Amino acid sequence: MRAPSSVLKQQFLQKWIMGLQVFGSAKQNMSILERKKAIRLSADIALASTRDGRTCWSRALIANASKEDDSKVLVQHLLAPESERLKKASIGLVMDNKRVRCKKILKRSCCIKRVRKGAPQVVLAKSIAKRMVMRRTQVLKSLVPGGEFMDDISLIEETLDYIVSLRAQVDVMRNLAKATEVVNGK
Repeated sequence: MRAPSSVLKQQFLQKWIMGLQVFGSAKQNMSILERKKAIRLSADIALASTRDGRTCWSRALIANASKEDDSKVLVQHLLAPESERLKKASIGLVMDNKRVRCKKILKRSCCIKRVRKGAPQVVLAKSIAKRMVMRRTQVLKSLVPGGEFMDDISLIEETLDYIVSLRAQVDVMRNLAKATEVVNGK
């Protein structure tokens, strides 16, 4: 079951601010591009850490961030209490993905396609629709972190959860921007 939106937003805001503080204390003079990268990275890790590694996309974000030298410190700082558990979960994700791939390859190689004798237009329409669905699924897999390793059903579930989390992230960022404008008197 998903956490209520307000709880998710509070957790995200707390962890995001912590991540920004880590970046701020690490470097004093940052260029605009470095600031942009720091904000995005801390937001991604904060968002992933609010899910406690229960979703594939959050584990994939953490695993991708852990690969880069610049972001290892941030990942360790934000995920300090649950760091080892999430790292093990990310490693397990890689192993599980290999198993899913093997099953898919086995399934594809064993199935024999039967050609039905029927109206050629119906067969053509089905094949076009199938290709469109496959193409759109590939696009979706490229958009969701870790999506390339998911089957179609779990991809849809993970995508829905990722969208809810991204909406919460956007809401928090908008509210923070509005609060900054009010404080600065614009």
